[in-house]
Amino acid sequence: MIYSAEVQNMCSVTKGAYHGPAPIPEEGKWVQAMEIKDISGFTHGIGWCAPQQGACKLSLNVKDGIIEEALVETIGCTGMTHSAAMAGEILIGKTILEALNTDLVCDAINTAMRELFLQIVYGRTQTAFSEGGLPIGTSLEDLGKGLCGQVGTIFATKAKGPRYLSLTEGYITRLALDDNSEICGYEFVHLGKMMESIKNGVDANEALEKAKGTYGQFANAAKYIDPRKE
Repeated sequence: MIYSAEVQNMCSVTKGAYHGPAPIPEEGKWVQAMEIKDISGFTHGIGWCAPQQGACKLSLNVKDGIIEEALVETIGCTGMTHSAAMAGEILIGKTILEALNTDLVCDAINTAMRELFLQIVYGRTQTAFSEGGLPIGTSLEDLGKGLCGQVGTIFATKAKGPRYLSLTEGYITRLALDDNSEICGYEFVHLGKMMESIKNGVDANEALEKAKGTYGQFANAAKYIDPRKE
C-alpha cells in the first residue's frame, strides 16, 4: 500500500463504531451481505443491445453466491439465439460477480446480467421474502407444457389492420373476424404439445390436430382468414 506524503504526515484519528451494511431480504431472511457467498435469490431481468434490435429475458437462481440455474430467452435478432446457447453454458457455476464481469457473447444478455445483478445484491429478488427460496428448475415453470418460450408476435398496417402471428397459446393458424371484420377470436397450435406428441410416436397430422385450440368467439365468427397469407 502506497500513501502520499500528505497522508503520511497526518495524525491518526480512531474510526468510530462499525455497524456493517444494512440487512437485505434474502429467501425469507435478513442478511448482512459482506461477501458474494452471502447472496441468494431467484429473479428475472430484461436486457437490450445498443442498437435496440433485440432483447433478452434472463432468469437466474443464485444459491450462496453461485448461479445454479439460468434461463436465457431472446427475441428480435437471429444471432442472439446462438449467443443464448453459449451464455447458458457460461453462466452456470459462476459467482454472480464473475458473471457480471464475463462476456456473455451478446450485448442484450450482458445488459440483462447487469440488471439482475442489481436486483440480487440489493435484495430485490422475487424470493426476497420466500423462506428457503425456490428449488433449482423453477424458471421452467415460466415456459409451460412443452417448454416453449412465451413470445407474442403481432404485425399490423394502417392499410390492412392487425395480424396475430404468435401468442402465449402458440402459433396462430386462423383469425376469426366478426361482421365488422374485427378480430373476435383465433385458432392456434401449441407447438410444444405438438412436438411432444410427435416425439412420442403420434402421426404428425394427428399431433397437429390434437395440439389445436381456439380462443374468443372463434366458433361464431363471420369469416376466417390465414394471418400469414390473407
